[in-house]
Amino acid sequence: MKKLVLFLTIMFMTMSYGQEIKQIPLINVNGEGKVKVAPDQVCISASVETKGNNAKDVKKQNDEKMDAVLKFIKKMNIPTADFKTKQVALNPQYDYEKKKTSYNAAQTVEIIVKDLSKYDELMEGLVQQGINRIDRVSFESSKLAQYQSEARKLAMKDAKVKAEEYVSVLGQKVGKAFTISDNSQIYTPRPMYAAMKSMEMDAAGASNETLAIGEIEITANVSVSFVLD
Repeated sequence: MKKLVLFLTIMFMTMSYGQEIKQIPLINVNGEGKVKVAPDQVCISASVETKGNNAKDVKKQNDEKMDAVLKFIKKMNIPTADFKTKQVALNPQYDYEKKKTSYNAAQTVEIIVKDLSKYDELMEGLVQQGINRIDRVSFESSKLAQYQSEARKLAMKDAKVKAEEYVSVLGQKVGKAFTISDNSQIYTPRPMYAAMKSMEMDAAGASNETLAIGEIEITANVSVSFVLD
């Protein structure tokens, strides 16, 4: 009797498990959303590098140049909250052939410029004051989170439209979303710019424009599984 009860219990559990794993009809699609906006600020990462045989002198020269750079940034009326020192380094470099040690000092400042009309004048002045390495120039939007949200919504709408187009041929309908995966990658375009070259002057003495800002393209990509009704 006990064996019969155990056998019936196992059968019931097997039947229940089989019902639980019943396959749900799904359609899997990818969606993409794009939002194009004009950048309203630029982030510049720039460095002063100095080299020499005496560590104290190298550091002093580097500090003096960076001091001039920071004073110039303030003179450009960049708010103090929008620029900061990112890195300070003083490293020995040993030359095995000459058997001598030299030193390399570097300081990096990061600047956020919210008035793009100051860009050319700022870049020229940075070089004149001692900046000899431009690490990064990226044009950005201060409303990036808002535009990313818009791009995600467009990506979801695109995915649903695709799913509806596919299943309409079969006479079916798209139901609720079963799974959603965000495959978006943040990409910030960088302009082509001759960073270490001062603005050229034409014959009349007027400065030439150095780059076209263009637009930022914010893209969102999603993978969605919809239940088929």
